[in-house]
Amino acid sequence: MRRAELAPELRRFILTSIPSVPYLEAVLLLRAEAGRGWSAADVARRLYLPEQQAADLLENLQGAGLTRADPDGAARYAPSTDELASMIAALAARYTVDVVGVSDLIHSRGERKAQQFADAFLWKKDS
Repeated sequence: MRRAELAPELRRFILTSIPSVPYLEAVLLLRAEAGRGWSAADVARRLYLPEQQAADLLENLQGAGLTRADPDGAARYAPSTDELASMIAALAARYTVDVVGVSDLIHSRGERKAQQFADAFLWKKDS
């Protein structure tokens, strides 16, 4: 059975706003338990990541407007706009049914950047 195509706006959101699968997993984890505050240690344990990587993810999520910090420093899912919340909801629904497709799209972003970097060093023949 062929999967439905990704909506263009969701595809664009993934390519421009989701830098890695761990980043997406952190967003979805916090969203799934939106009433809870998360420490880097909590996220690290749940996602099987080093604590520093989890701390970096939480910092990036806050910078992207997806979380806010509680007074005690815990991160809480809190998208800064309704549009952002809707995009994350659509992405969460899609990821549930198409983990591989979404993951491949996220990875393709990194591959494309690596190719662009490599292409910058190609010798161009003068015309």
